[in-house]
Amino acid sequence: MSTRRKESARPWWQTEVFYQIYPRSFADSDGDGVGDINGVIERLDYLEWLGIGGIWFNPVMPSPNHDWGYDVADYCDVHPDLGTLEDVDRLVGAADKRGMKIIFDIVPNHTSDQHEWFRDALTSRDARYRNYYVWADPIKDGGPPNNWLSVFGGSAWEWHEPTGQYYLHNFLDTQPDLDWWNEDVRNEFDRILSFWFNRGIAGFRIDVAHGLIKDKALRDNLSTTDDDHPRARALAQQQTYSANRPEVHEIFKRWRKLSDAYDPQRILIGETFVYDLTRWAEFYGSGADELNLAFNFPFALGKFDVEHLKQVVRTSDEIIPPEAWPVWMASNHDIGRAMTRWCNDDPARGRVMMMLLLTLRGSPFVYYGEELGMPATPLESDQLKDPVGIRPWADDEGRDAARTPMQWSPEPGGGFTTADAEPWLPFGDLDAVNVEGQRGDPDSFLEFTRSLIRLRRQSFDLTDGAYVEGKGPAGMWVFKRGEKTVVAMNMSDDIATVQGVEGTVRASTTPGGIDEHAQGRLDLPPWSGVVVVE
Repeated sequence: MSTRRKESARPWWQTEVFYQIYPRSFADSDGDGVGDINGVIERLDYLEWLGIGGIWFNPVMPSPNHDWGYDVADYCDVHPDLGTLEDVDRLVGAADKRGMKIIFDIVPNHTSDQHEWFRDALTSRDARYRNYYVWADPIKDGGPPNNWLSVFGGSAWEWHEPTGQYYLHNFLDTQPDLDWWNEDVRNEFDRILSFWFNRGIAGFRIDVAHGLIKDKALRDNLSTTDDDHPRARALAQQQTYSANRPEVHEIFKRWRKLSDAYDPQRILIGETFVYDLTRWAEFYGSGADELNLAFNFPFALGKFDVEHLKQVVRTSDEIIPPEAWPVWMASNHDIGRAMTRWCNDDPARGRVMMMLLLTLRGSPFVYYGEELGMPATPLESDQLKDPVGIRPWADDEGRDAARTPMQWSPEPGGGFTTADAEPWLPFGDLDAVNVEGQRGDPDSFLEFTRSLIRLRRQSFDLTDGAYVEGKGPAGMWVFKRGEKTVVAMNMSDDIATVQGVEGTVRASTTPGGIDEHAQGRLDLPPWSGVVVVE
Protein backbone atom coordinates (compact mmCIF):
# COMPACT_ATOMS: atom_id res chain seq x y z
CA MET A 1 0.00 0.00 0.00
CA SER A 2 1.05 3.59 -0.60
CA THR A 3 2.55 5.66 2.18
CA ARG A 4 1.54 9.21 2.94
CA ARG A 5 3.79 12.23 2.46
CA LYS A 6 3.73 12.84 6.20
CA GLU A 7 3.15 10.51 9.09
CA SER A 8 -0.33 11.18 10.44
CA ALA A 9 -0.83 11.34 14.19
CA ARG A 10 -4.52 10.56 13.73
CA PRO A 11 -6.04 7.14 14.55
CA TRP A 12 -6.48 4.78 11.62
CA TRP A 13 -10.23 5.36 11.32
CA GLN A 14 -9.70 9.07 10.60
CA THR A 15 -7.37 8.51 7.68
CA GLU A 16 -8.65 5.34 5.99
CA VAL A 17 -11.50 4.75 3.53
CA PHE A 18 -14.27 2.43 4.76
CA TYR A 19 -16.20 -0.03 2.60
CA GLN A 20 -19.66 -1.33 3.48
CA ILE A 21 -20.48 -4.93 2.64
CA TYR A 22 -23.95 -6.46 2.64
CA PRO A 23 -22.71 -10.04 3.28
CA ARG A 24 -25.54 -11.87 1.49
CA SER A 25 -24.77 -9.90 -1.66
CA PHE A 26 -21.00 -9.62 -1.90
CA ALA A 27 -19.53 -13.01 -2.78
CA ASP A 28 -20.92 -16.56 -2.56
CA SER A 29 -18.23 -19.16 -1.84
CA ASP A 30 -20.40 -22.32 -1.83
CA GLY A 31 -22.79 -21.85 -4.74
CA ASP A 32 -26.05 -21.55 -2.80
CA GLY A 33 -26.83 -18.09 -4.18
CA VAL A 34 -26.19 -16.36 -0.85
CA GLY A 35 -23.03 -14.39 -0.13
CA ASP A 36 -21.00 -15.45 2.90
CA ILE A 37 -17.96 -14.68 5.02
CA ASN A 38 -15.69 -17.03 3.10
CA GLY A 39 -16.71 -15.27 -0.10
CA VAL A 40 -15.55 -11.99 1.41
CA ILE A 41 -12.24 -13.56 2.42
CA GLU A 42 -11.74 -14.64 -1.21
CA ARG A 43 -12.26 -11.02 -2.33
CA LEU A 44 -10.04 -9.28 0.22
CA ASP A 45 -7.27 -8.90 -2.35
CA TYR A 46 -9.65 -6.77 -4.42
CA LEU A 47 -10.40 -4.51 -1.46
CA GLU A 48 -6.67 -4.22 -0.70
CA TRP A 49 -6.06 -3.29 -4.34
CA LEU A 50 -8.81 -0.69 -4.13
CA GLY A 51 -7.17 0.86 -1.05
CA ILE A 52 -9.72 0.10 1.64
CA GLY A 53 -8.72 0.33 5.31
CA GLY A 54 -11.90 -0.65 7.16
CA ILE A 55 -14.79 -2.96 6.25
CA TRP A 56 -18.25 -2.57 7.77
CA PHE A 57 -20.35 -5.74 7.63
CA ASN A 58 -24.12 -5.66 7.82
CA PRO A 59 -25.37 -8.24 10.40
CA VAL A 60 -23.90 -11.73 10.31
CA MET A 61 -25.57 -13.03 13.48
CA PRO A 62 -28.25 -15.76 13.60
CA SER A 63 -31.64 -14.43 12.55
CA PRO A 64 -34.96 -15.69 11.16
CA ASN A 65 -34.41 -12.94 8.56
CA HIS A 66 -37.75 -11.23 8.91
CA ASP A 67 -35.67 -8.06 8.51
CA TRP A 68 -32.61 -9.73 6.96
CA GLY A 69 -30.33 -9.87 9.96
CA TYR A 70 -31.68 -6.87 11.82
CA ASP A 71 -33.80 -9.23 13.91
CA VAL A 72 -31.06 -10.94 15.91
CA ALA A 73 -31.74 -14.29 17.56
CA ASP A 74 -28.24 -14.74 19.06
CA TYR A 75 -25.72 -11.94 19.48
CA CYS A 76 -22.71 -14.22 19.94
CA ASP A 77 -22.81 -16.52 16.93
CA VAL A 78 -22.98 -16.46 13.12
CA HIS A 79 -25.91 -17.26 10.84
CA PRO A 80 -25.22 -20.65 9.22
CA ASP A 81 -26.01 -19.19 5.77
CA LEU A 82 -23.08 -16.81 6.26
CA GLY A 83 -20.50 -18.97 8.03
CA THR A 84 -19.17 -19.81 11.48
CA LEU A 85 -17.29 -18.17 14.31
CA GLU A 86 -14.16 -19.84 12.96
CA ASP A 87 -14.78 -18.11 9.63
CA VAL A 88 -14.94 -14.80 11.47
CA ASP A 89 -11.58 -15.55 13.05
CA ARG A 90 -10.11 -16.31 9.62
CA LEU A 91 -11.65 -13.13 8.23
CA VAL A 92 -10.11 -10.98 10.96
CA GLY A 93 -6.71 -12.58 10.46
CA ALA A 94 -6.80 -12.33 6.66
CA ALA A 95 -7.90 -8.70 6.80
CA ASP A 96 -5.21 -7.85 9.32
CA LYS A 97 -2.51 -9.25 7.02
CA ARG A 98 -3.72 -6.79 4.39
CA GLY A 99 -3.85 -3.82 6.74
CA MET A 100 -7.64 -3.78 7.05
CA LYS A 101 -9.94 -3.70 10.08
CA ILE A 102 -13.34 -5.42 10.46
CA ILE A 103 -16.37 -3.53 11.78
CA PHE A 104 -19.54 -5.46 12.69
CA ASP A 105 -23.12 -4.30 12.90
CA ILE A 106 -24.65 -4.47 16.37
CA VAL A 107 -28.45 -4.22 16.76
CA PRO A 108 -29.14 -3.12 20.35
CA ASN A 109 -32.55 -1.47 19.97
CA HIS A 110 -34.47 -4.73 19.52
CA THR A 111 -34.05 -8.47 19.18
CA SER A 112 -35.82 -11.09 17.12
CA ASP A 113 -38.95 -12.55 18.68
CA GLN A 114 -37.01 -15.83 18.39
CA HIS A 115 -34.28 -14.68 20.78
CA GLU A 116 -34.23 -16.76 23.97
CA TRP A 117 -34.80 -13.62 26.02
CA PHE A 118 -38.09 -12.82 24.32
CA ARG A 119 -39.30 -16.40 24.19
CA ASP A 120 -38.81 -16.51 27.95
CA ALA A 121 -40.46 -13.08 28.38
CA LEU A 122 -43.64 -14.41 26.75
CA THR A 123 -44.12 -17.11 29.37
CA SER A 124 -45.31 -14.88 32.23
CA ARG A 125 -45.11 -11.41 33.76
CA ASP A 126 -42.64 -12.84 36.26
CA ALA A 127 -40.36 -14.44 33.66
CA ARG A 128 -36.63 -13.94 34.09
CA TYR A 129 -36.24 -11.85 30.93
CA ARG A 130 -39.65 -10.14 31.00
CA ASN A 131 -38.21 -6.77 31.94
CA TYR A 132 -35.61 -6.91 29.20
CA TYR A 133 -38.39 -5.60 26.94
CA VAL A 134 -40.82 -2.69 26.98
CA TRP A 135 -44.23 -3.89 28.20
CA ALA A 136 -47.27 -1.80 29.10
CA ASP A 137 -50.86 -2.30 30.21
CA PRO A 138 -53.72 -1.37 27.88
CA ILE A 139 -55.66 1.84 28.39
CA LYS A 140 -59.24 1.67 29.67
CA ASP A 141 -60.78 0.73 26.32
CA GLY A 142 -58.21 -2.05 25.87
CA GLY A 143 -56.18 -0.18 23.28
CA PRO A 144 -52.41 0.35 23.20
CA PRO A 145 -50.82 2.55 25.86
CA ASN A 146 -50.06 5.46 23.54
CA ASN A 147 -50.05 6.61 19.90
CA TRP A 148 -46.56 5.50 18.91
CA LEU A 149 -46.26 4.22 15.35
CA SER A 150 -43.92 1.63 13.90
CA VAL A 151 -41.42 2.81 11.29
CA PHE A 152 -42.67 -0.12 9.19
CA GLY A 153 -46.33 0.88 9.51
CA GLY A 154 -49.18 0.60 11.99
CA SER A 155 -49.07 0.74 15.76
CA ALA A 156 -45.75 0.22 17.52
CA TRP A 157 -47.57 -1.93 20.12
CA GLU A 158 -48.48 -5.62 19.85
CA TRP A 159 -51.03 -7.22 22.17
CA HIS A 160 -50.00 -10.39 23.98
CA GLU A 161 -53.18 -12.06 25.18
CA PRO A 162 -51.67 -14.71 27.52
CA THR A 163 -50.03 -12.12 29.77
CA GLY A 164 -52.47 -9.26 29.18
CA GLN A 165 -49.96 -6.59 28.11
CA TYR A 166 -48.66 -4.90 24.99
CA TYR A 167 -45.01 -5.04 23.95
CA LEU A 168 -43.25 -2.31 21.99
CA HIS A 169 -41.81 -2.76 18.49
CA ASN A 170 -40.63 0.33 16.67
CA PHE A 171 -40.10 -1.84 13.60
CA LEU A 172 -41.72 -5.22 12.79
CA ASP A 173 -43.85 -6.96 15.40
CA THR A 174 -41.19 -9.71 15.26
CA GLN A 175 -38.61 -7.15 16.48
CA PRO A 176 -39.52 -6.39 20.11
CA ASP A 177 -37.75 -3.35 21.58
CA LEU A 178 -35.37 -3.84 24.49
CA ASP A 179 -35.76 -1.78 27.64
CA TRP A 180 -32.51 0.14 28.01
CA TRP A 181 -33.56 1.56 31.36
CA ASN A 182 -32.87 -1.95 32.67
CA GLU A 183 -29.32 -2.29 34.01
CA ASP A 184 -29.37 -6.00 33.18
CA VAL A 185 -29.78 -5.16 29.48
CA ARG A 186 -26.82 -2.79 29.67
CA ASN A 187 -24.72 -5.48 31.32
CA GLU A 188 -25.69 -8.02 28.67
CA PHE A 189 -24.44 -5.72 25.91
CA ASP A 190 -21.21 -5.03 27.77
CA ARG A 191 -20.64 -8.78 27.53
CA ILE A 192 -21.70 -8.93 23.88
CA LEU A 193 -19.33 -6.14 22.83
CA SER A 194 -16.52 -7.77 24.79
CA PHE A 195 -17.22 -11.13 23.12
CA TRP A 196 -16.58 -9.65 19.67
CA PHE A 197 -13.71 -7.41 20.76
CA ASN A 198 -12.02 -10.54 22.10
CA ARG A 199 -12.34 -12.10 18.64
CA GLY A 200 -10.52 -9.16 17.06
CA ILE A 201 -13.45 -7.13 15.76
CA ALA A 202 -12.21 -3.54 15.54
CA GLY A 203 -15.52 -1.88 16.30
CA PHE A 204 -19.23 -1.62 15.72
CA ARG A 205 -21.72 0.27 13.64
CA ILE A 206 -24.61 0.74 16.06
CA ASP A 207 -28.03 0.24 14.50
CA VAL A 208 -30.76 2.75 15.52
CA ALA A 209 -28.26 4.47 17.81
CA HIS A 210 -30.64 7.38 18.37
CA GLY A 211 -33.53 5.17 19.47
CA LEU A 212 -32.41 2.97 22.36
CA ILE A 213 -34.02 4.93 25.19
CA LYS A 214 -37.78 5.47 25.31
CA ASP A 215 -39.72 7.93 27.43
CA LYS A 216 -40.33 6.38 30.84
CA ALA A 217 -43.82 7.88 31.02
CA LEU A 218 -44.70 6.62 27.51
CA ARG A 219 -46.08 10.02 26.50
CA ASP A 220 -47.82 10.39 23.14
CA ASN A 221 -45.72 11.58 20.20
CA LEU A 222 -46.78 14.85 18.59
CA SER A 223 -47.88 15.08 14.98
CA THR A 224 -45.38 16.28 12.40
CA THR A 225 -45.57 19.73 10.89
CA ASP A 226 -44.65 21.20 7.52
CA ASP A 227 -41.28 22.14 9.00
CA ASP A 228 -40.30 18.52 9.65
CA HIS A 229 -38.10 16.50 7.30
CA PRO A 230 -40.06 14.69 4.55
CA ARG A 231 -39.05 11.31 5.96
CA ALA A 232 -40.34 12.32 9.38
CA ARG A 233 -43.58 13.51 7.80
CA ALA A 234 -43.96 10.11 6.16
CA LEU A 235 -44.30 8.61 9.66
CA ALA A 236 -46.85 11.32 10.51
CA GLN A 237 -45.46 11.90 14.01
CA GLN A 238 -42.33 13.25 15.64
CA GLN A 239 -40.41 10.53 17.46
CA THR A 240 -39.88 12.74 20.48
CA TYR A 241 -40.77 10.08 23.05
CA SER A 242 -40.37 6.77 21.20
CA ALA A 243 -36.74 7.65 20.32
CA ASN A 244 -34.27 10.56 20.44
CA ARG A 245 -34.17 10.72 24.24
CA PRO A 246 -31.23 12.58 25.81
CA GLU A 247 -30.48 9.70 28.20
CA VAL A 248 -29.15 7.64 25.27
CA HIS A 249 -25.85 9.50 25.62
CA GLU A 250 -25.23 7.75 28.93
CA ILE A 251 -25.13 4.44 27.07
CA PHE A 252 -22.57 5.62 24.55
CA LYS A 253 -20.33 7.11 27.23
CA ARG A 254 -20.38 3.71 28.90
CA TRP A 255 -19.62 1.93 25.61
CA ARG A 256 -16.81 4.36 24.81
CA LYS A 257 -15.14 3.60 28.15
CA LEU A 258 -15.43 -0.12 27.44
CA SER A 259 -14.11 0.28 23.89
CA ASP A 260 -11.19 2.50 24.86
CA ALA A 261 -10.28 0.12 27.68
CA TYR A 262 -9.71 -2.59 25.08
CA ASP A 263 -7.78 -0.31 22.75
CA PRO A 264 -8.17 3.38 21.83
CA GLN A 265 -7.96 2.21 18.21
CA ARG A 266 -11.34 0.44 18.56
CA ILE A 267 -14.24 2.35 17.07
CA LEU A 268 -17.94 3.02 17.66
CA ILE A 269 -19.98 4.29 14.71
CA GLY A 270 -23.55 5.43 15.18
CA GLU A 271 -26.52 5.10 12.86
CA THR A 272 -27.61 8.48 14.18
CA PHE A 273 -30.72 8.76 12.02
CA VAL A 274 -31.63 12.31 13.00
CA TYR A 275 -32.52 15.18 10.70
CA ASP A 276 -31.17 18.05 12.81
CA LEU A 277 -27.43 18.76 12.74
CA THR A 278 -27.34 20.10 16.29
CA ARG A 279 -28.81 16.85 17.57
CA TRP A 280 -26.40 14.89 15.34
CA ALA A 281 -23.37 16.66 16.81
CA GLU A 282 -24.47 15.72 20.33
CA PHE A 283 -23.65 12.06 19.66
CA TYR A 284 -19.96 12.96 19.75
CA GLY A 285 -20.27 14.15 23.34
CA SER A 286 -17.17 16.18 24.16
CA GLY A 287 -15.55 14.80 21.03
CA ALA A 288 -13.74 12.04 22.88
CA ASP A 289 -16.23 10.42 25.24
CA GLU A 290 -19.13 9.12 23.09
CA LEU A 291 -19.22 7.87 19.49
CA ASN A 292 -16.07 8.01 17.40
CA LEU A 293 -18.12 8.59 14.26
CA ALA A 294 -21.78 9.54 13.79
CA PHE A 295 -23.35 9.16 10.35
CA ASN A 296 -24.51 12.49 8.94
CA PHE A 297 -27.98 11.79 7.54
CA PRO A 298 -28.80 15.45 6.76
CA PHE A 299 -25.95 15.14 4.23
CA ALA A 300 -26.78 11.68 2.87
CA LEU A 301 -30.53 12.33 2.65
CA GLY A 302 -30.15 15.84 1.26
CA LYS A 303 -30.63 16.89 -2.31
CA PHE A 304 -27.64 16.51 -4.63
CA ASP A 305 -27.58 20.27 -4.85
CA VAL A 306 -24.40 22.24 -4.40
CA GLU A 307 -25.80 24.97 -2.15
CA HIS A 308 -27.69 22.55 0.06
CA LEU A 309 -24.72 20.23 0.56
CA LYS A 310 -22.33 23.14 1.09
CA GLN A 311 -24.53 24.38 3.89
CA VAL A 312 -24.68 20.95 5.54
CA VAL A 313 -20.88 20.58 5.41
CA ARG A 314 -20.30 24.16 6.57
CA THR A 315 -22.67 23.82 9.51
CA SER A 316 -21.37 20.37 10.45
CA ASP A 317 -17.83 21.70 10.51
CA GLU A 318 -18.86 24.61 12.71
CA ILE A 319 -20.84 22.72 15.36
CA ILE A 320 -18.93 19.47 15.72
CA PRO A 321 -16.82 19.33 18.91
CA PRO A 322 -13.16 20.29 18.28
CA GLU A 323 -11.87 16.77 19.01
CA ALA A 324 -14.57 15.05 16.93
CA TRP A 325 -14.23 13.81 13.36
CA PRO A 326 -16.86 13.87 10.58
CA VAL A 327 -17.96 10.89 8.52
CA TRP A 328 -19.54 10.99 5.05
CA MET A 329 -21.58 8.54 3.02
CA ALA A 330 -23.90 8.87 0.05
CA SER A 331 -25.42 5.37 -0.04
CA ASN A 332 -26.18 2.42 2.18
CA HIS A 333 -28.47 -0.61 2.48
CA ASP A 334 -31.36 1.49 3.83
CA ILE A 335 -31.29 4.79 1.95
CA GLY A 336 -30.52 3.42 -1.52
CA ARG A 337 -27.79 3.85 -4.10
CA ALA A 338 -26.80 7.48 -4.64
CA MET A 339 -25.81 6.66 -8.22
CA THR A 340 -29.55 6.45 -8.90
CA ARG A 341 -31.03 8.55 -6.09
CA TRP A 342 -28.64 11.50 -6.50
CA CYS A 343 -27.12 11.10 -9.94
CA ASN A 344 -29.96 9.74 -12.10
CA ASP A 345 -27.60 6.94 -13.23
CA ASP A 346 -25.39 9.53 -14.96
CA PRO A 347 -21.70 8.50 -14.72
CA ALA A 348 -20.50 12.11 -14.94
CA ARG A 349 -22.56 13.08 -11.90
CA GLY A 350 -21.46 9.87 -10.21
CA ARG A 351 -17.79 10.78 -10.58
CA VAL A 352 -18.42 14.18 -9.04
CA MET A 353 -20.22 12.49 -6.17
CA MET A 354 -17.28 10.15 -5.62
CA MET A 355 -14.80 13.04 -5.75
CA LEU A 356 -16.82 14.88 -3.13
CA LEU A 357 -17.06 11.83 -0.87
CA LEU A 358 -13.32 11.14 -1.00
CA THR A 359 -12.01 14.70 -0.63
CA LEU A 360 -14.13 16.18 2.18
CA ARG A 361 -12.52 16.40 5.60
CA GLY A 362 -13.63 13.24 7.41
CA SER A 363 -13.89 9.48 7.04
CA PRO A 364 -15.62 8.34 3.81
CA PHE A 365 -17.76 5.20 3.50
CA VAL A 366 -18.13 3.55 0.10
CA TYR A 367 -21.09 1.19 -0.32
CA TYR A 368 -20.22 -2.03 -2.17
CA GLY A 369 -20.48 -1.49 -5.94
CA GLU A 370 -20.45 2.29 -5.54
CA GLU A 371 -16.84 2.29 -6.71
CA LEU A 372 -18.12 0.96 -10.07
CA GLY A 373 -20.94 3.46 -10.46
CA MET A 374 -23.35 0.57 -9.81
CA PRO A 375 -26.95 1.84 -9.97
CA ALA A 376 -30.04 0.58 -8.19
CA THR A 377 -31.52 -2.57 -9.74
CA PRO A 378 -35.15 -2.36 -10.91
CA LEU A 379 -37.16 -5.24 -9.41
CA GLU A 380 -40.59 -6.73 -9.93
CA SER A 381 -42.92 -7.06 -6.96
CA ASP A 382 -42.56 -10.85 -6.87
CA GLN A 383 -38.76 -10.51 -6.56
CA LEU A 384 -38.81 -8.43 -3.37
CA LYS A 385 -37.53 -9.79 -0.06
CA ASP A 386 -37.53 -6.61 2.03
CA PRO A 387 -40.49 -6.28 4.44
CA VAL A 388 -40.62 -2.57 3.67
CA GLY A 389 -41.21 -3.31 0.00
CA ILE A 390 -43.67 -6.17 0.38
CA ARG A 391 -45.92 -4.60 3.02
CA PRO A 392 -49.47 -4.31 1.67
CA TRP A 393 -49.58 -0.53 1.60
CA ALA A 394 -46.08 0.03 0.14
CA ASP A 395 -45.82 2.57 -2.66
CA ASP A 396 -42.23 1.75 -3.59
CA GLU A 397 -40.01 -1.28 -4.01
CA GLY A 398 -38.41 -0.91 -0.59
CA ARG A 399 -34.69 -1.35 -0.06
CA ASP A 400 -33.91 -4.41 -2.17
CA ALA A 401 -32.90 -2.36 -5.21
CA ALA A 402 -29.79 -1.31 -3.29
CA ARG A 403 -29.02 -4.80 -1.96
CA THR A 404 -28.65 -6.85 -5.14
CA PRO A 405 -25.48 -8.91 -5.67
CA MET A 406 -22.09 -7.38 -6.41
CA GLN A 407 -21.37 -7.47 -10.13
CA TRP A 408 -17.92 -8.99 -10.56
CA SER A 409 -18.11 -10.16 -14.19
CA PRO A 410 -20.56 -10.36 -17.12
CA GLU A 411 -20.71 -14.18 -17.14
CA PRO A 412 -23.65 -16.20 -15.76
CA GLY A 413 -23.49 -15.96 -11.97
CA GLY A 414 -21.85 -12.56 -12.30
CA GLY A 415 -18.71 -13.76 -10.53
CA PHE A 416 -20.86 -13.60 -7.40
CA THR A 417 -22.03 -17.21 -7.46
CA THR A 418 -21.84 -20.26 -9.73
CA ALA A 419 -23.38 -20.12 -13.19
CA ASP A 420 -26.22 -22.50 -12.29
CA ALA A 421 -27.12 -20.95 -8.91
CA GLU A 422 -30.00 -18.55 -8.45
CA PRO A 423 -28.87 -15.49 -6.47
CA TRP A 424 -31.02 -14.55 -3.50
CA LEU A 425 -31.82 -11.25 -5.26
CA PRO A 426 -31.58 -10.68 -9.03
CA PHE A 427 -28.56 -9.11 -10.70
CA GLY A 428 -28.57 -5.72 -12.29
CA ASP A 429 -27.18 -5.20 -15.79
CA LEU A 430 -24.02 -7.34 -15.61
CA ASP A 431 -22.81 -6.32 -19.06
CA ALA A 432 -23.06 -2.61 -18.32
CA VAL A 433 -21.34 -2.56 -14.90
CA ASN A 434 -18.88 -5.13 -13.55
CA VAL A 435 -15.43 -5.25 -11.96
CA GLU A 436 -13.82 -7.37 -14.66
CA GLY A 437 -14.82 -4.97 -17.42
CA GLN A 438 -13.58 -1.89 -15.57
CA ARG A 439 -10.43 -3.10 -13.84
CA GLY A 440 -7.41 -2.07 -15.87
CA ASP A 441 -9.33 0.43 -18.01
CA PRO A 442 -7.83 3.82 -17.08
CA ASP A 443 -11.01 5.61 -18.14
CA SER A 444 -13.39 3.46 -16.09
CA PHE A 445 -15.35 4.50 -13.03
CA LEU A 446 -13.55 1.87 -10.92
CA GLU A 447 -10.07 3.06 -11.86
CA PHE A 448 -11.16 6.65 -11.26
CA THR A 449 -12.35 5.71 -7.76
CA ARG A 450 -9.16 3.80 -7.05
CA SER A 451 -7.03 6.73 -8.20
CA LEU A 452 -8.88 9.06 -5.83
CA ILE A 453 -8.38 6.67 -2.92
CA ARG A 454 -4.70 6.35 -3.80
CA LEU A 455 -4.31 10.13 -4.00
CA ARG A 456 -6.08 10.49 -0.68
CA ARG A 457 -3.76 7.97 0.99
CA GLN A 458 -0.70 9.79 -0.38
CA SER A 459 -1.90 13.27 0.56
CA PHE A 460 -1.54 14.61 4.09
CA ASP A 461 -3.80 17.49 3.05
CA LEU A 462 -6.67 15.15 2.12
CA THR A 463 -6.40 12.94 5.18
CA ASP A 464 -5.54 15.51 7.84
CA GLY A 465 -5.95 19.00 6.42
CA ALA A 466 -8.59 21.53 7.41
CA TYR A 467 -11.59 22.26 5.20
CA VAL A 468 -11.85 25.86 4.01
CA GLU A 469 -14.67 26.75 1.65
CA GLY A 470 -13.63 28.88 -1.32
CA LYS A 471 -15.46 31.15 -3.73
CA GLY A 472 -16.88 30.24 -7.09
CA PRO A 473 -19.76 30.98 -9.42
CA ALA A 474 -23.22 29.48 -9.06
CA GLY A 475 -23.11 25.71 -9.31
CA MET A 476 -19.43 25.52 -8.35
CA TRP A 477 -18.08 24.03 -5.12
CA VAL A 478 -14.51 25.05 -4.35
CA PHE A 479 -12.71 24.20 -1.15
CA LYS A 480 -9.14 23.97 0.07
CA ARG A 481 -7.81 21.03 2.07
CA GLY A 482 -4.74 21.66 4.15
CA GLU A 483 -1.94 23.82 2.82
CA LYS A 484 -1.77 23.09 -0.90
CA THR A 485 -4.77 21.09 -2.15
CA VAL A 486 -7.80 22.63 -3.87
CA VAL A 487 -10.93 20.74 -4.93
CA ALA A 488 -13.15 22.37 -7.55
CA MET A 489 -16.38 20.76 -8.74
CA ASN A 490 -18.90 22.08 -11.23
CA MET A 491 -22.23 20.69 -10.07
CA SER A 492 -24.33 22.35 -12.74
CA ASP A 493 -25.46 21.86 -16.33
CA ASP A 494 -23.40 24.81 -17.60
CA ILE A 495 -19.70 25.47 -18.06
CA ALA A 496 -18.33 27.16 -14.95
CA THR A 497 -15.11 29.08 -14.37
CA VAL A 498 -13.19 29.52 -11.16
CA GLN A 499 -10.32 31.97 -10.80
CA GLY A 500 -7.18 31.93 -8.70
CA VAL A 501 -6.34 28.23 -8.80
CA GLU A 502 -2.77 27.34 -9.72
CA GLY A 503 -1.01 24.02 -9.59
CA THR A 504 -0.99 20.51 -11.02
CA VAL A 505 -4.22 18.62 -11.62
CA ARG A 506 -3.78 15.41 -9.64
CA ALA A 507 -7.30 14.03 -10.16
CA SER A 508 -9.99 14.76 -12.71
CA THR A 509 -13.44 13.38 -13.38
CA THR A 510 -12.69 13.86 -17.09
CA PRO A 511 -10.59 11.02 -18.54
CA GLY A 512 -7.15 12.21 -19.60
CA GLY A 513 -7.20 15.37 -17.51
CA ILE A 514 -4.44 14.36 -15.08
CA ASP A 515 -1.15 16.27 -14.73
CA GLU A 516 -2.35 19.35 -16.59
CA HIS A 517 -1.29 22.66 -15.08
CA ALA A 518 -3.86 25.12 -13.83
CA GLN A 519 -2.63 28.68 -14.29
CA GLY A 520 -5.08 30.74 -12.34
CA ARG A 521 -8.23 29.90 -14.29
CA LEU A 522 -10.22 26.69 -14.46
CA ASP A 523 -12.97 26.18 -17.03
CA LEU A 524 -14.92 23.13 -15.93
CA PRO A 525 -17.49 21.39 -18.14
CA PRO A 526 -20.90 20.57 -16.67
CA TRP A 527 -20.72 17.96 -13.89
CA SER A 528 -16.98 17.70 -13.65
CA GLY A 529 -14.30 18.25 -11.04
CA VAL A 530 -10.58 18.39 -10.37
CA VAL A 531 -8.17 18.13 -7.48
CA VAL A 532 -5.29 20.60 -7.86
CA VAL A 533 -2.09 20.57 -5.82
CA GLU A 534 -0.21 23.85 -5.70
